[in-house]
Amino acid sequence: MLTVRKNNVWFPDFFNDLFDAALAPAKAKTAAPAINVSENDKEYKVEVAAPGMGKDDFDIELNEENNLVIKLEKKVEKKEEAPEGAQKENNYRYLRREFSYEKYQQTLILPDDVDKENINAVVEHGILTICLPKEQPKVEPKISRKIDIK
Repeated sequence: MLTVRKNNVWFPDFFNDLFDAALAPAKAKTAAPAINVSENDKEYKVEVAAPGMGKDDFDIELNEENNLVIKLEKKVEKKEEAPEGAQKENNYRYLRREFSYEKYQQTLILPDDVDKENINAVVEHGILTICLPKEQPKVEPKISRKIDIK
């Protein structure tokens, strides 16, 4: 998330620029997955870029306010095995061991015309696609009738 400046100064503020530059590497490491939202006449489509993630890494739900909550959580641990003949218990030291943990949550406010009973999702090629079908407007039949005058 980018910081918003609340002043309307034409000259850059040295301390703000220095502070923003110092945080730039930290911001890059905490980037959220990219999301695309599109629509056509029949549905809305939400796409979440999540390379290397599978369907078991996602949790999608409608909360009590009927908002769509997308959760992603993945834990990866890479271990290098001890060479043959080395002790694997207390005397073995790792020269390299990598851990990775990713957690992300996004809440989307749904439009009123979403058919909440028929939402579906699929993960293919590192992209989570959520289809939100639109409810078709109920067309009441046009009935002509005579109105009695009292």
